[in-house]
Amino acid sequence: MTFTCKSFWESEFAEHETVEKATRAALLEPFEELLLAASATVKAGGKILLFGNGGSAGDAQHLATELTVRYKTDRAPIAAIALTTDTSALTAIGNDFGFEHLFARQVAALGRKGDLAIGISTSGKSKNVINALVEARKIGIVTAGLTGKTGGEMAPLCDILLNVPATVTARIQEMHITLGQMLCGALELNLGLVSPAPETKGAA
Repeated sequence: MTFTCKSFWESEFAEHETVEKATRAALLEPFEELLLAASATVKAGGKILLFGNGGSAGDAQHLATELTVRYKTDRAPIAAIALTTDTSALTAIGNDFGFEHLFARQVAALGRKGDLAIGISTSGKSKNVINALVEARKIGIVTAGLTGKTGGEMAPLCDILLNVPATVTARIQEMHITLGQMLCGALELNLGLVSPAPETKGAA
């Protein structure tokens, strides 16, 4: 079959829309659970720890920034840390203990009971994410996961699991950042840090 940009364009959007609809239908309940857990953490003076590899590392950094800085409008900061940004810690842990301990070591050092740990892995099989969730549970930290495909090993380690109903990594990642940004927006509203947008009324 000959490649054409138009057919590729239409195929990608069609696949995205299919996954978006399936995610919308399946994940409202766990999303609300995550929102309530995040709200409880922040209200109690805790922090949100985010971690993942590759594109998921980018998502962790992106979302931590949305929370500590702002999402749409200026408001009080929300305590969040991406465990993917400190190159000295990452290289030292990788060198001294192994890549699989990259996030667990930081959770052990920085995590406290009352925090919320969010692991991000499209396959649910990333060993360093799994180990971090295990460490978080030892401390008594609430654990949440953003994943896809079969969910891998994350399901039994997560108090809250948002498993995107898809098998294509790119589509799962698209839903992860959508869900993550929705969490940021919902969290600042639920905490009363910003006011809801006024409802628009249709013409009579």
